[in-house]
Amino acid sequence: MKLRMIFGAAMLAVVGAAYAYSPAGDKIKTRWAADVTPENVWQEYPRPIMARADWKNLNGLWNYAIVPKDATAPNEYQGEILVPFAVESSLSGVGKTVGENQALWYKRNFTVPSAWKGKEIKLNFDAVDWQCDVWVNDIKVGSHKGGYTPFSLNVTPALKAKGENELVVRVWDPTDKGFQPVGKQMEKPNGIWYTPVTGIWQTVWLEPVAKTHIASIRTLPDIDRNVVSVDVKPSTAENSNVVEVKIKDGDKVVAGGKGLSGQPLEIAMPSDVKLWSPDSPSLYDMEVTLYADGKPVDKIDSYMAMRKISTKRDSQGRVRMQLNNKDLFQYGPLDQGWWPDGLYTAPSYKAMIYDIDKTKDWGFNMIRKHIKVEPPLWYTYCDKAGILVWQDMPSGDNGRGNQWQNHNYFVGNEFNRSKESEDNYRREWKDIMDHLYNYPCITTWVPFNEGWGQFKTVEITDWTKAYDPSRLVNSASGGNFFPCGDILDLHNYPAPAMYLYDGQRANALGEFGGIGLAIEGHLWAPDRNWGYIQFKNEKEVTDEYVKYVNQLIDLVESGFTAGVYTQTTDVEIEVNGLMTYDREKVKVDENRVREVNKKLVKSLDK
Repeated sequence: MKLRMIFGAAMLAVVGAAYAYSPAGDKIKTRWAADVTPENVWQEYPRPIMARADWKNLNGLWNYAIVPKDATAPNEYQGEILVPFAVESSLSGVGKTVGENQALWYKRNFTVPSAWKGKEIKLNFDAVDWQCDVWVNDIKVGSHKGGYTPFSLNVTPALKAKGENELVVRVWDPTDKGFQPVGKQMEKPNGIWYTPVTGIWQTVWLEPVAKTHIASIRTLPDIDRNVVSVDVKPSTAENSNVVEVKIKDGDKVVAGGKGLSGQPLEIAMPSDVKLWSPDSPSLYDMEVTLYADGKPVDKIDSYMAMRKISTKRDSQGRVRMQLNNKDLFQYGPLDQGWWPDGLYTAPSYKAMIYDIDKTKDWGFNMIRKHIKVEPPLWYTYCDKAGILVWQDMPSGDNGRGNQWQNHNYFVGNEFNRSKESEDNYRREWKDIMDHLYNYPCITTWVPFNEGWGQFKTVEITDWTKAYDPSRLVNSASGGNFFPCGDILDLHNYPAPAMYLYDGQRANALGEFGGIGLAIEGHLWAPDRNWGYIQFKNEKEVTDEYVKYVNQLIDLVESGFTAGVYTQTTDVEIEVNGLMTYDREKVKVDENRVREVNKKLVKSLDK
């Protein structure tokens, strides 16, 4: 027994040495980075708004290789990478740049649980930036373009009957050298442009489904009629399947209905329905079951909320944003969702929700998710916390040099995209809207930011509004303005200003602030940093912040109905965050910030 124990310990030491993992580079890190291991990395169920009981997580150590983009699959791999962190990040364990002329290859083995026999096996990628090809056991099972949306592949025909299966993934991402949406990524980071993000950056996982299963759901609440529409799409085109929906408040079923698949179910809600709001984020659980030949073949757990997003003129004729038919000033930080150790990917779930909790605690009721899409768990947490979300489309196609005249209504001279670029934009924007449609927290779609790649503004805005009339459309946040959409959105740094006014739309200050404070020991680049203005200590920053918010409160009477402060955290060399990039230091007096923020968000209360 003693010899066997020693032998086992020795074997474990050898295995541990072979699979040694450590973060790369010498940049600052968050407190959560120290807890990340290949065994515990992002183990949370990734899709709570459409959950099934069985799944298998494929996050962890994979093999990787960076080779010329036109090369075939490598015979040898160069090391290990921790998925789901982008290869350029510290937490990937690699910290290397790929670039437009190289491709990133991944490889790992996996097994399928024996209990899944007879099921179709879906391989799910929650986000891979940008162009991805996938093989299982040397059989190509699919491809995908789009860095911000999930895709699912049926890999059943490629699986072996027993034993391990080999999974190989190739990723090519030209970052800012391509036409695709990239947000703030740039091959050579500088100023407000940040480190590239290449490859897998959200969870990879397997799930078993029946051949006929629920492919998607789409929920649409109507508080004026007190009903909710639930549209369930099955994986097959047959309309003979039956769908059953149960809506629950805790353990109690409060509403429900049955119908043939392929058409929306309209379900009456109880007379004492609970409405969702930042002060009372009431959610209803939802069970959806699909029947074929009278037998249940698939079941998902979901949730929904009863809430309404709209605009309406007040007694003075000013257009106001409303939630549940009541005026509400929407105010929140510009949240870019970057991390010094994980770049696009937070070190952990706890790290990710920390930013949301701080935002809520500071008295904000909204977040502008700036030219990035987060994992589904982020939106679910906003749903639970009662945070309104403005969702940006990530910018792209080298449009940063587009002529920008945000101080004038400007018609003509929009960015000239190629047909390939335009088609890609439309496809990725639709995919993002489809992906996020069911989250109650999202109140506003933002197709363009500051003229970056802005094109066919009226057409894109009208399409967005027609595709989802239940939300507001902010056609161009701080961009070139056209008479379309629901919002005129001004950007002004550092102090609030209303230099344009639209009597037909809601008026918002989509960005202001940028008050900088560099704190030694918490800087991405100690020798270079910037803010729109810079101060020396917490009191000076807080005084300036409170002054700006009070100025914005004065402008509410002039017509502003929403505001966005730049920004939640420092990002790389930008030091204008309310927190440092590593989240270790809050740079303001939180009590004073909370007090003035709550005064602003209550400014339209009747």
